[in-house]
Amino acid sequence: MTIVLNEPGVEGLTGAVDALRAWQDDRTPLQLHPGDLGWAWALGAERLAAAVRTWSADGRIIAVGYLDAPDLLRLTTAPDLRQDEDLARQLLADLDAPERGILPSGKVGLEIPNGALLREVLLEAGWNLDEPWTPLRRDLSEPVKECGLRIEVAGPETAGARTAVHRSAFGSPRFTEEIWLVLAAGPVYADARCLIGYDDQDNAVAAVTVWSAGPGKPGLLEPMGVHADHRGRGHGTAISVAAAAALREMGATSALVCTPSSNAAAVATYRAAGYEPSSERLDVSRAA
Repeated sequence: MTIVLNEPGVEGLTGAVDALRAWQDDRTPLQLHPGDLGWAWALGAERLAAAVRTWSADGRIIAVGYLDAPDLLRLTTAPDLRQDEDLARQLLADLDAPERGILPSGKVGLEIPNGALLREVLLEAGWNLDEPWTPLRRDLSEPVKECGLRIEVAGPETAGARTAVHRSAFGSPRFTEEIWLVLAAGPVYADARCLIGYDDQDNAVAAVTVWSAGPGKPGLLEPMGVHADHRGRGHGTAISVAAAAALREMGATSALVCTPSSNAAAVATYRAAGYEPSSERLDVSRAA
């Protein structure tokens, strides 16, 4: 098959999101999710489009990549082609050629789902295994119990509380109400909710954004954070339970999240909220 690399542009973002949505399945390892692009929409459609690459064959998108940083690509493929050698070899050629406008020369990183032939092809070509991540999944076939916090779905009038929690949790001063409004205006956010958790003194103590890929498919938590002034009180676990409840209400079959394996506290928080770890996923990197 002839494989074509594309920069989809703003007009092509919907096609990339639709492909990611179609590929989500509880039977496959955690991979790039529509919510990952939805969260990045806070940058604005033009900046996001500049960071997205697609590979197509016979008019069908068969791989999608998102540059989470100039030297870090998050990549997934159509599940039926995950072991396709032609696709794996083409991806290697494109990733190793800076003039093709994906990754620069020198040290770079790549996120790919477990079970992809591309990983073996990259290692044979001299790439290396890198940082381990722990994917976690909570089954949503049964009702989710109350989480213990008062939960509010964020809207324009409460964007200040939602963004304040995020700024405190992640030390990210740039996540302002204006940025949240851009995020919420993005088309992917139509299948998302931002949840704010309040304690019994009405303090906004935790927040999470959940992303549906449509009914009957796994949903994603991205991101979840606890206000720095309210840590160590179980609020991370509580808001993660609330996230699962919201995704179930939206028709998701499971709730997914992924965190660096080195972040033992985050892994413990999600496990306490009923999320079960899957096989560790290793990033791949190319040395300088």
